Amino acid sequence: MKKLVLTAAIVLGSLTAMNAQEKDETATPAAETKATEQVTEATSAYTEIKAEELPAAVTEALKKAFPTAILNKASVNDKKEYQLEVKVGDKEGALYADETGKWIQK
Repeated sequence: MKKLVLTAAIVLGSLTAMNAQEKDETATPAAETKATEQVTEATSAYTEIKAEELPAAVTEALKKAFPTAILNKASVNDKKEYQLEVKVGDKEGALYADETGKWIQK
């Protein structure tokens, strides 16, 4: 009798785990779509500018924080926040700063 109850518990536990896993797999594409939309909204708010158009404070902050950084692209939004696409060594990424050169977390 103990073996029968133990077997039933294991089978029910397995079915519950499989059901939970299926729900996670179907939720992932929606989460990815939402994340992609947020990135698109964030990047579309910025207008590309020439590196020479960056305020001196932003340029100096970049040189001070990342002396070996290579600026690939610069953009600005309506709030005068600057998006800097940079390469440091073999890593690439985006940095954000306000017009006074203070870094912004995004």
